[in-house]
Amino acid sequence: MKKNYLLFITFIAAFGGFLFGFDTAVIAGAIPFAKDYFQLDELGQGWAVGCAIIGCAVGAATAGALSDTWGRKPILILTGFFFTISAIVTAVATSFDLFIIFRIVGGLGIGAASVLCPTYISEISPPHLRGRLVSLNQLMIVIGILMVYISNYLLVDTGQNNWRWMLGVETAPALLFLIALLLVPESPRWLVKRHREEEAAQIMSKIMDSTLIESAIAEIRFSLLAAKEEKVQWRELFQGRTGYVIAIGTALACFQQITGINAIIYYAPTIFMKAGAGVNSAFWQSVIIGLTNLLFTFVAIGLIDRLGRKALMLWGSAGMALSLLVLVAAFALDKLQGYWVLLAILGYIASFAASLAPVMWVVVAEMYPNRIRGAAMSFSIFLHWSSTFLVVQTFPWLLQHVGGAISFGIFALLSAITFVFVLRFIPETKGKSLEEIQTELGLYAN
Repeated sequence: MKKNYLLFITFIAAFGGFLFGFDTAVIAGAIPFAKDYFQLDELGQGWAVGCAIIGCAVGAATAGALSDTWGRKPILILTGFFFTISAIVTAVATSFDLFIIFRIVGGLGIGAASVLCPTYISEISPPHLRGRLVSLNQLMIVIGILMVYISNYLLVDTGQNNWRWMLGVETAPALLFLIALLLVPESPRWLVKRHREEEAAQIMSKIMDSTLIESAIAEIRFSLLAAKEEKVQWRELFQGRTGYVIAIGTALACFQQITGINAIIYYAPTIFMKAGAGVNSAFWQSVIIGLTNLLFTFVAIGLIDRLGRKALMLWGSAGMALSLLVLVAAFALDKLQGYWVLLAILGYIASFAASLAPVMWVVVAEMYPNRIRGAAMSFSIFLHWSSTFLVVQTFPWLLQHVGGAISFGIFALLSAITFVFVLRFIPETKGKSLEEIQTELGLYAN
């Protein structure tokens, strides 16, 4: 019964990940048609797609601090509102400025969800299930991406307003998320931090054995006391051992993006059409990408608490680099285009989905101390989204002016660098409580 309740509230929180994925990828189908409506060049396309990432960065930078003050639940509800209003207005916008403004509003929801959903889930999860439960957030992200690819494919032949329907469909799941959030409790760890231990115990009684509650609260209280509970100062994020841990966590968050995943997720139909595919074929191949993404996310969930976080990231980054090299060859040699492009992208997506996609979120959430987790996550994910903006804004121009071979060659090199970085700097965290991880990292010595 307790496990069922834990899964229930985890699923609701992870539904924010579904909207994250849906909102992230919906523009992939809409932009080939919206660019004609708004008469956009390559940089204009990049701005129409990438402007949402400005909202992502702001949402990620502020959500953690806001949730540290007001609680995880109220700020999650605010993200649901952002998703809903963005879907409605972008679908009916007749001016490019209005379209951009509410793309940015949707980005606020994505950025906040990128911080709060894994943070909330990690804070309600027991250590032996945390990896899989936090990975459920990534699973919901890729389900959202798959569903929007299918939705875009089904709507591609609905006429000149097809892009409006593609964007407007998100209203339904966004409203569902808003309503479902009324059923989730506040994070017990946040309640303990705010000295509301009786409320925390009541919630914990629904998700763990009653005999473990007292010791769990004592462990959280000790971690907060050991970290000298006081208002978080931003300079703390850059000092001593804490600064080192946040630096490697932030670098990992950035590597996850600059290796090119969102160039493919945001522009999949555009890439396939550039390689010679027809419109319907390009959208159908995007659905295949979504299915591969989903399948290999299950692989990650099955292995993350068995094989370990670090091993998955090493195998994944190596696979990404090799797949991207095949993609480079496919674009460099015209006769290798067509299905070679699809196969190379599928290899890349499979490697990413089984490794960096879920594992980055798990490791970053695990490494940061309780007291500053919200602020530290916001800082890291702010730079994560800044890296995404750089990739998404420049990719259409690169693809048009320097070609696919050089564009994907850059991502291949960055994937190889990611392999070396993980090998050298990222610790193994599987099977350890959050407090054990922080002690081993020397964070209480500050």
